[in-house]
Amino acid sequence: MSRSGNELNNASSATIKKVRSSNLELFRIISMLLIIAHHYVVNSGLSSLDGPLYDDNFSVKSIIMFLFGAWGKTGINCFMMITGYFMCTSQITAKKYAKLLFEVFFYKIVIYLIFLCTGLETFSFTSLVENLLIIRYIKHNFTGCFLVFYLFIPFLNILIKNINEKQHIRLLALLGFTYIFLGTMPKFSVTMNYVSWFMVLYFIASYIRLYPKEIFSKKVFWGAATIISMLLSVVSVIGCAWISIKTGTNRTYMFVTDSNTVLAVITGVSAFMFFRNLKVPYSKFINTLGASTFGVLLIHGNGNVRYWLWYDLLNNTGVYKESYVFIHAVLSVIGIFTVCTIIDALRIRFIESPTMKCWDKHYDSIKQWYERTENKILKKLNVK
Repeated sequence: MSRSGNELNNASSATIKKVRSSNLELFRIISMLLIIAHHYVVNSGLSSLDGPLYDDNFSVKSIIMFLFGAWGKTGINCFMMITGYFMCTSQITAKKYAKLLFEVFFYKIVIYLIFLCTGLETFSFTSLVENLLIIRYIKHNFTGCFLVFYLFIPFLNILIKNINEKQHIRLLALLGFTYIFLGTMPKFSVTMNYVSWFMVLYFIASYIRLYPKEIFSKKVFWGAATIISMLLSVVSVIGCAWISIKTGTNRTYMFVTDSNTVLAVITGVSAFMFFRNLKVPYSKFINTLGASTFGVLLIHGNGNVRYWLWYDLLNNTGVYKESYVFIHAVLSVIGIFTVCTIIDALRIRFIESPTMKCWDKHYDSIKQWYERTENKILKKLNVK
């Protein structure tokens, strides 16, 4: 038997208070800080095979920096678990997706124009087209894959509402074996893109939401699981760093190098469960910061910004030799998050809000145009 609509509505109503609390918004903020720290190390040349971390021959400084950047893929898992947990009982509306598209398009165009005007980017037809393309490729590009994945959510919800718990568990077992087990084993290879991986995380989060268990509510248990999985991740990074330096390979992040590796999954899920049970009183400040985390990613992870930020502005590889490198790393992450959050808050206040008011005003005509166009296409295809 599948779950009835009434059961799902009751589950949704029972968790409204939890949705409005700030525990998962705090978790969203921490996840984004981990992603920025990851970019600090891996996007700056620090952890490249000919970079200073490997040249430093397994020093304490290099190990600390390796660990500082080890949690980016775990952060992505955390971020997507929140999305799955909330969206499995929600509706995707045209307005929600329009806001998402507008945010992505806004930052791509504005950042490109800023770089053109400041001489940091040279105009060419190719660069123009690349910056106009919101979805460039489906592989490891988080933004493009997230936009595509978002469109799958209504269909994923139809699926999870029409399978029972046993079938849901079987699905998770199959996906876990295919993506996590085989994706972690050194002698196996799993070609993965983020669209399909986000679906796996969605099924995990939706099971937690739709089928409450006593174990899901044990905060101490999930806190301990988070600490243990993090310690195992630390051991794996240190051990693989030593092997990589001795063999001249780049395998330091072998067990956390991608989102579907076992330690990145276990740590992400355990941390999500801990924060899900954490009692955090409603905080407008935390929720405001949480609302801008996607904007933080779009700004500092932009292709034009990336090289300028880590190489020119912050000069990570040059600073590594200095005694204040750890202070530089921490302040850089906090500073980037703070500046990008302020920028995105201003965008929401002065650009997104007026734009969405205009959307609301013209939505009926937009909807009617879309439905007429869709009906014409379906009629030509003889689809009833």
